[in-house]
Parts: sequence; structure tokens; C-alpha cells
Amino acid sequence: MTERNWAGNHVYRASSFARPRTVEELQELVAGAAKVRALGSRHSFTGLADTEGVLVCVADLEPPEGAAAVEVDTRARTATVPAGASYGLVAAELERQGWALASLASLPHISVAGAVATGTHGSGDRTPSLAAAVAGVELVTADGELLHRARGEQDFDGMVVALGALGVLTRVTLDVEPTYPVRQDVYTDLPWSVVEERFDDLTGAADSVSLFTRFDERGVFQAWCKSRSPQAPPDLLGAPRAAATLHMLDGVPTESVTDQTGVPGPWLERLPHFRVEFTPSRGAELQSEYLVPRPRALEAVAALRRLGPALAPVLQNAEIRTVAADPLWLSASHERDVVGFHFTWVLDEAAVYAVLPAAEDVLLPLGGRPHWGKCFVATAADLAPLYPRWDDFRRLRDDLDPGRVFGNAFLDTVLG
Repeated sequence: MTERNWAGNHVYRASSFARPRTVEELQELVAGAAKVRALGSRHSFTGLADTEGVLVCVADLEPPEGAAAVEVDTRARTATVPAGASYGLVAAELERQGWALASLASLPHISVAGAVATGTHGSGDRTPSLAAAVAGVELVTADGELLHRARGEQDFDGMVVALGALGVLTRVTLDVEPTYPVRQDVYTDLPWSVVEERFDDLTGAADSVSLFTRFDERGVFQAWCKSRSPQAPPDLLGAPRAAATLHMLDGVPTESVTDQTGVPGPWLERLPHFRVEFTPSRGAELQSEYLVPRPRALEAVAALRRLGPALAPVLQNAEIRTVAADPLWLSASHERDVVGFHFTWVLDEAAVYAVLPAAEDVLLPLGGRPHWGKCFVATAADLAPLYPRWDDFRRLRDDLDPGRVFGNAFLDTVLG
């Protein structure tokens, strides 16, 4: 059977697939293989997770003897979870135990390991990426050894957003907090003038704000606001609250999106855009995202509005979100607050990759860093100047995987 990614645009080239049941079995597999890559929820849109060797899924790994799959340390306020588990499964178990994460991505379907390895994020002026919640990692390195690192230890900040280049994650320890309710309200028809004049007020109007646009004359056609506050204003800087549940894509049933009625509910049922029990979005799409330093966000908006006519034939929609800074070396929000410009494209690789250079010509000079798991054309020469700890990561990779057991063509291009 041909193995493909979630979008269906990439066919995996691996010579074999493996689903080890124990960490010991995984260690033996890695130590004996010339090439290995870990495969998560298959939500990357490129060859990031591919290999010509063994493609390994860790979703079936059993927890250590005597440990629960999701092990909460109430004193440390952390939870150690399976790397291959989805955020949806982890969130449900945390909620059952009375705990929560500070943030979730749009899709609860994605795996913990894949999300943190690529710097995936939710949204919020004060909310960093999902990777910033990682307090510890356990991974199998190229020689089959099991390595543990905790926040504050040597090189830890280089080992979280690591693109799978350092080893195969088996367990991840995450910061948690007591469970809390969230409400979601959607507003419509924000003109560009409001975005440009009151951007800080707009993104600070809730704990998480997502602005949907096509960079055309409509401006922001939907604003999704998620807040821990039990109250929400009847309008958002003059934009009215939506009269009915909305989907950000045209013509898509709304049953898959999370509650927009303004009624507070469990955090895990409001923070994502999509409900875990439904297939997210359309599926027939490609995605890109570039995270620009916050002080240059409005320059990016202006540039993308000028590019709007060129993007329109392949753009289904775009989303603007904010992400707080973190210390992780290859994070797109490393040491700076950023504004993410996310693009949902049509499923046409040739057409999408034809417009990406124009987008990068305006966003990369502003300091925009591409999301590692999505479509982009920048190479190592373009990316290295954007990451102050680039050389430190290369040194760490040389130390842990000198033979490039975890290397592949994608990493050759983007890491050099």
C-alpha cells in the first residue's frame, strides 16, 4: 500500500515501516539501521518526516513499567506523555485528572512529538509555542542510547524544536496547570483600517485571537476570539458578533469547528479551531506559514495586500495570529514575539510553489521564519541568518548524529 501524508501530496519513500511496542525494541531498531525517521500524525506537507530507510511510528510504545501513559506530577505541575500520542488524547486525559495545557494548536489531531519538533503553536500575545511548554524530553539517539534532558540542562533549548534531526522522541514532559474554562466568540467584517490603526488592541482583545483574511478588499472577514474571561463584548472594535456558527473556509460544513456561542466550556473544546471527533478542515489543501517579528507585522500586512492578486488563484484563506517569545534555538519565535501569517492553499503543488518565492521575497527580509512543517522554498543559506543559535544547533547535531542516521533530503536542503 502506498503511504502518504495527511494532505495526500507526499508519498513516503521509506524502504520499510515499523511500529515498535517497547522502547527497547525501538533502541535496537535505531542502532541497527542506516537511516531512520520518526513519523507522527503525517501533518507535514513536505518530505520533512521521510527517509530512504526505516520510517518508525512510536504511537504504540508502552509506558515505562509502573507508569501511566499520561503521568501527572502535581507538585512539579508537569505531565509526562507519550511522544506519539495526539494532543487530543493527551488533553482528554489531563482534563479527566483536573489538569490542562496553556495552549493548543488549531488541530488537536496532531502528535505531541511532531508538533513540538516543528515549533507548532496556538495563539496569544502572552502565549508561546507548544514547544515552550516542554520541560523534559526522552529520545533514542543514533547509537540506540536513551537520552534524557530537562529544561535548564546543557543544550536542552536545542533539543526541543529539532526537526527530528537528533533522535526519536519517546516521552515528553509538559508544563500543566489546573483545568479552566474558555469561551469562543466570532466577529465579522473588520476593515483594514482597524487592523492597521489598532493592531495591538485587536490581538489583545482575548487570550487567543485568529484573524482570517484573503488579503483582499474585504479585510478581516472573521476574527475568532478565545478567552478565559466569562464575558465578551458585543462587538470587536466595531465588528459585529457573528449571527451563526462559521467556518473559515467557504462551503464547508460547520459541524467540525469548536463551539462559537460564547458559552464557556472546557479548554480542550475551545482552544482548537476543530473538534477532535471530526476530520479537520477540507484535507485537500497545502499550508505555509511565516512568523514575522511583531514590530514588523504591519509591514508584512501591507506587502501581502500588494501580493493579494497574485496569491488569490491558489489561496483558500489566510490566518494572522500572535505567538510569544521562547528560548528554543530553532523555534520561529526564538527570543522574539512574532506574528504568524498562515496560508491555506489549494492542493496544487506546482501552482503553490510558483507563488512562494514572491511571498518569501517580502517576508524573509522582514525577519520572517517559515514554519518547519509546512511548504516553503527557503534553503539553509536563507535561513541561517534568521536564527542566532544556528551554529550551536549544527554543533549539537554533529555531536548526537555525526553519521546523519536521522538525515534526509529535506534536512540537507534546510539545514545544510
